[in-house]
Amino acid sequence: MANNFELDTLKIRIADSRLASLELRVRVQRALRQLILDGVLAPGCRLPATRTLSQSLGLSRDTVETAYAQLQLDGYLCRRAGSGSFVSDKIGPNLLGTRQKKGKVPTPLRPQAGASAALSTRGANILAGGGVADQQAVKAFATGLPETRTFPVDIWERLQRQALKSHRPSVLLHGDPQGAEPLRQAIADYLNLERGARVAADQVLVLSSTRQALFLCAQVLVDAGQPILMEDPGYFGARKAFEMAQLKIVPIPVDHKGLRTDMLRADPSGANTIYVTPSHQYPTGATLALERRLELTAWAAERQGWIIEDDYDSQFHYEGLPTACVQGLDTHQRTIYLGTFSKSLYPGLRMGYMVLPHELVKPMSHARSILDGHTPQISQLTLARFLDGGHFGSHIRAMRKIYAVRREAMAHAVQRHLRGIVAAHLPPGGLQMPCLLAEGWSEPDTIRQAARVGIQLPGLSRLYARPPARGGWLLGFAALTPHEIETAIQRLAKALG
Repeated sequence: MANNFELDTLKIRIADSRLASLELRVRVQRALRQLILDGVLAPGCRLPATRTLSQSLGLSRDTVETAYAQLQLDGYLCRRAGSGSFVSDKIGPNLLGTRQKKGKVPTPLRPQAGASAALSTRGANILAGGGVADQQAVKAFATGLPETRTFPVDIWERLQRQALKSHRPSVLLHGDPQGAEPLRQAIADYLNLERGARVAADQVLVLSSTRQALFLCAQVLVDAGQPILMEDPGYFGARKAFEMAQLKIVPIPVDHKGLRTDMLRADPSGANTIYVTPSHQYPTGATLALERRLELTAWAAERQGWIIEDDYDSQFHYEGLPTACVQGLDTHQRTIYLGTFSKSLYPGLRMGYMVLPHELVKPMSHARSILDGHTPQISQLTLARFLDGGHFGSHIRAMRKIYAVRREAMAHAVQRHLRGIVAAHLPPGGLQMPCLLAEGWSEPDTIRQAARVGIQLPGLSRLYARPPARGGWLLGFAALTPHEIETAIQRLAKALG
């Protein structure tokens, strides 16, 4: 430590702006520790006496002494009376993971070309498959993104203050893994009234998202390596959740009436669990016909299996009244109903739920307790008041009118500016519109051309297990005003022209 290079290095590290908020004694200790970890101060190296170093640094001796004492306590230094302070011999090259040469700054070892991280097979598959990217800003044409700029924040904040005042201090503690009882009751009341469900509060499990619900279903209902049935095309997030659980995904085709129950009956895989989106099939927008809903529940009863019903945006139906949920039709109690408030309210709320057959409540609640404990109580209690006070219903009615206008604006803009390139299929509900490309147009090429002008085109092909006959896009319209839709479609048409 006597040479000027090491002293200058220490001074530079003490002055590092990233340490500016720390006390001076802590900055000295951190800087010395890093020099030891970097191998600049090698094992056995003698450090200057505290008086000498304090004079060299222009600091008080107490500051340096405190830093040395902490380093000794942490095991970095050995201090011997009459001999001085030394870097511990126990901190050798093997422990530091570096090749050290006395007096030289080591070069960290780098992985050899082609080497990969030490991951499990599951981890390697997750890395190879990629994650799920959620849209973090309002941008054309992200899917599943609701209008958030008009959300009644003032009402929400008032209800949150009321909830905090009424439930303090218990709201600051851990909550029930199944969810706060007031919210579970409010959800049950809403579903029974609006969705034709048959739900009791003790069947509701409050979660952070639909994807968490899917992950729990995959873990609790199906063993790794076993088959699970899924609509084709289908929700990308569901496929990822099932892949992460190492399930074998078996696709079942859909048509204009939703899931092909005749193909379901003919499936030879032996699977007894199926994931469906019957209200607005994702991504086609088709509504599962009543006779197929009944056939689906009969299939589950015969197999003693499970239907995972994802009712992700059923509140937003623009043509007539929405069909009652499958859960309400299922007299055999084989349906697991999934719902989310990320689409109906705002994504940052991170709140969803499952309605479970009674026999699954305990195992799912136990699994959830292991996964992340519980959903924040203050958010749950605020949402319960939002539901009970009629604010949720008012917000849904207002958004339904707004989204209906935006759906029409999207269809007209596509027809005006992209005729001959793509054909829009007007969905009866939901937050996005499927569009099929005309003959001769390539989905990957159009996506690349759109990206050059800052437009995100979610492709349809990635949602299929088998390559579709025609490519296309799934255009989200709910978060964009009619003017924004028109402007973005014009930009897209120019980019493709």
